[in-house]
Amino acid sequence: MLLRVRDLQVHYGPFQALFGVSLEIDEGEAVCLLGGNGAGKTTTLRALMGALPISGGTVELLGQRVEHRASHELAAMGMIHVPEGRELFPSLTVLENLELGCVTPGTRRRSAETLAVVLDLFPALRGRRRQLAGTLSGGEQQMVAIGRGLMGRPKLLMLDEPSLGLAPVLVDAVFATLERIKAEGTTIVVVEQHIHHALRVCGRGYVLEGGRIAQEGSTADLGRSDRLRAAYLGM
Repeated sequence: MLLRVRDLQVHYGPFQALFGVSLEIDEGEAVCLLGGNGAGKTTTLRALMGALPISGGTVELLGQRVEHRASHELAAMGMIHVPEGRELFPSLTVLENLELGCVTPGTRRRSAETLAVVLDLFPALRGRRRQLAGTLSGGEQQMVAIGRGLMGRPKLLMLDEPSLGLAPVLVDAVFATLERIKAEGTTIVVVEQHIHHALRVCGRGYVLEGGRIAQEGSTADLGRSDRLRAAYLGM
C-alpha cells in the first residue's frame, strides 16, 4: 500500500472541514477525488501534503506515519503536490521553475535525465526554457507546473484541478499527458471538475460531500452514479 489515510480530520479554526476521511491508494493506481465545490477535495490534498494542520486521524506513506511531517519532508519521501492555480514563480524562467522541483540531492543529480523526460512529455516547453514563466499561456503554465512536480521523481503525484481555466483542447492534452504518466508507473491522485476526463484516466474514485466520503468505487461504477451527478449538479 503506497498511501493509507484513516479518519482524517481538519479544522480551519473553529470550523471543521474534514470529518473522518479515509483513503487507500496502491502503487501504480490512478485515483480521482470528486465532488462539488466546497466538498473538501482541495483541503484533503493540502492536508496530506502538510500544508494544513491535521487535527485527527493518521496518514501512512509506504508504511510510515507521516501526518505531522512538513511539506518538504513529504516531498523528499516522494509525495509531490501540483497545486490548484499552478503557483509558479512568474519572474523565473521555465527552466528555473522546473529545477525547483528537484527537492533532494538525488533528484538534483538526475535533473538532466528527468528534464529530458519532462520535455518529451511537453515538447512545447523545449523552446521556452529561457522564457519567463509569467509570460506563458495558461496551458503552458500548467505544463510547467506538472513538469515541476515530475522533476521531483514522485512516487505519488497529487494534482489539484490540472485543467482549471484551460480551453477544451488543452484539457484534452493535459489528460492525455496524465495517461502517459500513469502508463509509465507513477501513482496519481487527481482532483478534477471535468469528471468525464477524471473517470476515463482513473481506475477508482472517491466522492466527497461536506468533508466526508460519500461514495467510493471503480470509476465505471461512479460514472453511473446518481449520487455523483447530484454532487455536481445539485439534482
